[in-house]
Amino acid sequence: MRTLAEINQKIRQQQAVVWTVEELKARVADIGVTAAAKQVDVITTGSFEPAESSGAILNLGHTDPPIKIRQCWLDGVLAYSGFGAVDLYLGAGQPAQDLASNEAIDLEEGYTPSPRTRGGGHVIADLIAGKPIPLRALGQVTDCYPRASFETTITRETINQFYLFNPRNLYQNFIVGVNGGDRPLMTYLGPLQPNLGNAVYSNAGELAPLFNDPELQLIGIGTRIFLGGGIGYVAWEGTQHFPLQKRLPNDTPIGPAATLAVIGDAKQMDPTWVRGCYFKGYGPSLMLGIGVPLPVVNEGVVARCTVRDSELVAPIVDFAIPRRVRPTFGLVSYAQLKSGWITIEGKRVRTAPLTSIYFSRKIAEVLKQWIEAGTFLLTQPVAPLPRDRTFLPQDQWGAQSIL
Repeated sequence: MRTLAEINQKIRQQQAVVWTVEELKARVADIGVTAAAKQVDVITTGSFEPAESSGAILNLGHTDPPIKIRQCWLDGVLAYSGFGAVDLYLGAGQPAQDLASNEAIDLEEGYTPSPRTRGGGHVIADLIAGKPIPLRALGQVTDCYPRASFETTITRETINQFYLFNPRNLYQNFIVGVNGGDRPLMTYLGPLQPNLGNAVYSNAGELAPLFNDPELQLIGIGTRIFLGGGIGYVAWEGTQHFPLQKRLPNDTPIGPAATLAVIGDAKQMDPTWVRGCYFKGYGPSLMLGIGVPLPVVNEGVVARCTVRDSELVAPIVDFAIPRRVRPTFGLVSYAQLKSGWITIEGKRVRTAPLTSIYFSRKIAEVLKQWIEAGTFLLTQPVAPLPRDRTFLPQDQWGAQSIL
């Protein structure tokens, strides 16, 4: 019907017709797929959810005399420093350490961090918000890097590069967590109450970007996206990318499937859409807003975006079984999840989303405004995301636990 170049020309002229994915679904219900496809140029999607597999690259700039950093803490949060002399990678899920007690990891007992409700996600969010962050670094003394230690305070304005590079964001689908045991469980989905006391899900359903492009025909490496209130790009397939997940006849997966690795300049981001968070008894993470535009290059794009919550399902997984493969209580639709209640083995169970549906909608609306204003052009992927990745568990190679 139309090319990406033609759509971008309309965007430049502020003549593009842009609908959020919710608006698209409502319009199709009134006028049908064919008529809607003739009218709309771009469909916007959004998601605001925990993104633990995220992090930031920072370059501090060289000190005088120079230092080759090999250990570094940002407000007590350990950053990885095993590459460039003053390059750091700060993981969103890294917990803050009690530096006064020289807290360390015991490989025999596992790692139990000090009970602080702060971590890498909070430091990243604070830097984006312009707040000062204390830094402590220890160096490897060499002839060209003679300095042994360094302490300072940094902000996003006093460092060179500061960008998010997130290895795994935007699950195409995820699980519903429940607890069939007899004690509360603190998980990456939050608290799960015993005896099927609650159920938590973590996907925006029919609003989610990858549910509306289930075969990854539009989203690929190089796709420009809304990332944390700034402009970002799809950099690669995400870790644990599993497009071979079993699927329904509408091509949507029945469990965790495709994922994206994304990148973007954190100095341009907005703290509204990047927030540190903490899961009691589990650890820190990052709430992150991502929006993906879908160019309407043919009628099939609109047809795929008509998928509704009643046509999308997720598996109900019992966290009471401490194994990689846990038993399930079957599949449930996102329409049922969003109703607030599901039924498991005859018991009525309260549901709650970990994803913010409200902010997911807002992101789709903001991205729509950017495109309508002519400030956000679409990009053609330079390569498709792979469709043939399997998921390899580590224990199949004969790994042995030290526990």
